[in-house]
Amino acid sequence: MEVILLERIERLGQMGDVVNVKNGYARNYLLPQKKALRKTKDNLAFFESKRKEYEARNLKMKQDAEALAEKMAGLSVVIVRQAAETGQLYGSVTMRDICEAIRDAGFHIERYQIDLNQPFKNLGIFDVKLSLHPDVAQTVRINIARSEEEAKRATQKKAKKEEKADAVKAEEKPVEEAKAE
Repeated sequence: MEVILLERIERLGQMGDVVNVKNGYARNYLLPQKKALRKTKDNLAFFESKRKEYEARNLKMKQDAEALAEKMAGLSVVIVRQAAETGQLYGSVTMRDICEAIRDAGFHIERYQIDLNQPFKNLGIFDVKLSLHPDVAQTVRINIARSEEEAKRATQKKAKKEEKADAVKAEEKPVEEAKAE
């Protein structure tokens, strides 16, 4: 089915592009979400007449997403869960849990904005990508621990490891530059 995109969609196209997609994808996702129109002469004319409005709306949404991403820079969220001694969680941490934790931190996001391939099933610190807009993404650090104190210890331990890794990289640079000469 050929559709006209009303906004940029990752791995599909830009606003105004006419693309060929599978029927189910168009009927079940693009059309109901108002992300595309079926390609007909009437819809092409309608899109061209409303193009400026769509571009203005998209620009406004992008600016809002950039402002939110700027506020969220460096955000770290703690999720407390029960776990076995081995670090295996009793259950898992899903997109819904992450969304609630970020909302509790004072930011309004939707579940569909979280890019998570599979739920977390272990304790630890993880980086999760948020797609706030097709052109704007932000990374949030998720700390899954048994308690608040354990989360603080894990954060301090992770920071020390990152400092050591940065120091090692800084030492390797002069060696690489010397080899290049």
